Amino acid sequence: MGRGGLTNDEWTRLTPHLPKSGDRGGRWNERRTVINGILFRIRTGVPWRDLPNRFGSWKTVYECHRRWSADGTWDRILQAIQADADARGRIDWSMVSVDSSSCRAHQHAAGAPRRTPLVPKRRSTPRQHRSDEGLGRSRGGLISKIRLAGEGGLRPLALLITPGQWGDSPQLIPVLERIRVKRLGGGHPRTRPDHLGGDKAYSSRRNRRYLRRRQIKHTIPEPKDRRANRRHRGSRGGRPAGFDKERYKRRNEVERTINRLKHFRAVATRYDKRAYVFHGTVTVASIRLWLSL
Repeated sequence: MGRGGLTNDEWTRLTPHLPKSGDRGGRWNERRTVINGILFRIRTGVPWRDLPNRFGSWKTVYECHRRWSADGTWDRILQAIQADADARGRIDWSMVSVDSSSCRAHQHAAGAPRRTPLVPKRRSTPRQHRSDEGLGRSRGGLISKIRLAGEGGLRPLALLITPGQWGDSPQLIPVLERIRVKRLGGGHPRTRPDHLGGDKAYSSRRNRRYLRRRQIKHTIPEPKDRRANRRHRGSRGGRPAGFDKERYKRRNEVERTINRLKHFRAVATRYDKRAYVFHGTVTVASIRLWLSL
């Protein structure tokens, strides 16, 4: 095992969830070498063509990552590993927090063809494709944002890639609806945390209505201007939102989760032109965190 590669224990836990031999996207014989090559590139951020020779052909490694990002293989692997962790009681549902982080897009991330991409060998659009490619403009140039729901053990439960200039509040619901942890014993996947935390950027009537409807307890501070407006309206302003200062201290867990993800240089800086490939990159980094349990 090279530096940063999968250990024997991690490979044993990952193998049952890989595509079966003979299926599309699963025809590589030395898949451990290929996956270690993908991890090396995501960890270091080197161009695909500069992968060391010990991982074999760079094109083989890149094609595996691109195909599995397009057809949702990486997403299915992440869900399977989360289901294993939940069955072992290794997911901390007591406090799930949401947050976002900006990722500067390298100049190589721009210039994707305008035509809609297709999954190789299939006439379908990649699952995580975005027509805007998840790129936005800021004063510093192109930027993307990773929207994240993280559990108390500092690991991602769900993620979403959007342009960097999009606001946080409208993305709370799309991120929460991506939480689907399957139960190995059967039944509906778990989609609701015991408690949700978020900063004041997620405070809105729409979000609080949604959380109440789903019976999700939450700790989200109310901005000063909204508190003042509510008081100004008197009894028509409604009751003040509940806020637990002690529980809110745990919101740093999602920030630490993002910090762990950004240890992977290809996550901290986006080099991928296509949004679905970058989504796959962040998903592989998340899988690596879950395997380190």
